[in-house]
Amino acid sequence: MTARIPFADLRPGPDHAIVAEAVDRVITRGWFVLGPEVEAFEREFAAACGAAWAVGVGNGTDAIALVLRALGVGPGDEVIVPAMTAAFTGLAVTMVGAVPVIVDVDPHTLTIDPAACADAVSARTRAIVPVHLYGQPADGAAVAAVASRHGLAMVEDCCQAHLATDAGVPVGTRGTAGAFSFYPTKNLGGLGDGGAVVTNDEALATRIRRLRNGGQSARYHHVEAGVNSRLDELQAAILRARLPGLAQATATRRALAAEYRRLLTRGASPVAERDPGHVYHLFPVRSPHRDALRAHLDQRGMETLVHYPAPLSAQPAFERHGKRRCPVADRAATELLSLPLHPRLHTDQVAQVAAAVNAFGERTL
Repeated sequence: MTARIPFADLRPGPDHAIVAEAVDRVITRGWFVLGPEVEAFEREFAAACGAAWAVGVGNGTDAIALVLRALGVGPGDEVIVPAMTAAFTGLAVTMVGAVPVIVDVDPHTLTIDPAACADAVSARTRAIVPVHLYGQPADGAAVAAVASRHGLAMVEDCCQAHLATDAGVPVGTRGTAGAFSFYPTKNLGGLGDGGAVVTNDEALATRIRRLRNGGQSARYHHVEAGVNSRLDELQAAILRARLPGLAQATATRRALAAEYRRLLTRGASPVAERDPGHVYHLFPVRSPHRDALRAHLDQRGMETLVHYPAPLSAQPAFERHGKRRCPVADRAATELLSLPLHPRLHTDQVAQVAAAVNAFGERTL
């Protein structure tokens, strides 16, 4: 029987020694919150992202919420978000008391539809949050044009898109700020939760740095009511250890995705690649027989996941904010299936998965 092909592999790998060394360094120093590791990681991550500033925070959801709050977005305001994303994008908007206005996505890339953004703008709209979904950059120039035309902030959700570029522009730098997650499964992941904001606006970075730490301008001097959302020293040290390998890991992801695209001929269609700056956090395909395809692969020991089984527009958590029709996202949610793709996956495993998908296609024709 063929060995099982896992969707992801988070066990100790080639970087185990450098990660263990980073952890030991922090433990030996005895400084665990907002210390030299966080400061060094912020500098290094900002440089990697092509941004002037980075601020480490507790997680990617907080990163979005803190940017919105630092921009003055709050109760009564509206923030446009795409229907196809993790619910946490919309939840970040509700965390500041604002209303998430959920709009449809592009039928080919499943990233936010700029035309739908333009149609959703009202007198209460303060910001647009394009999501670089699955590692695929949204059409940043088009969304930025809508934001500029209406005087809105563009806050980029880069939580799945570390080192992605959009027409050569690093994600997170075209808009007002970018929000990143370092959840363990991300392209750059820690051993727990973590996040960061990147921006070229020094004043915005300064306020987010204050807000993440209880609104303190100095120790025990709280000039505003902030929150407690700090990237800890252990996670920062781990991320520092892994950051130098991120470019090579990204190249591996792209090569594996290209192999999938070459080999998949029937049974499922890969989501279109809009820009070569795609970093393939996930490799989603679409099939009108998604559930049957998933069962077919599972029987052959090939693990898959669904991202996402329900669009934001169908999530009960957002019902009270009103509903807009999102037919593209509604259909995609019934067809999407994410195939295994991670830097430890081998090309022969990609070939096995692709062959199983193709065999399913032959059976259903």
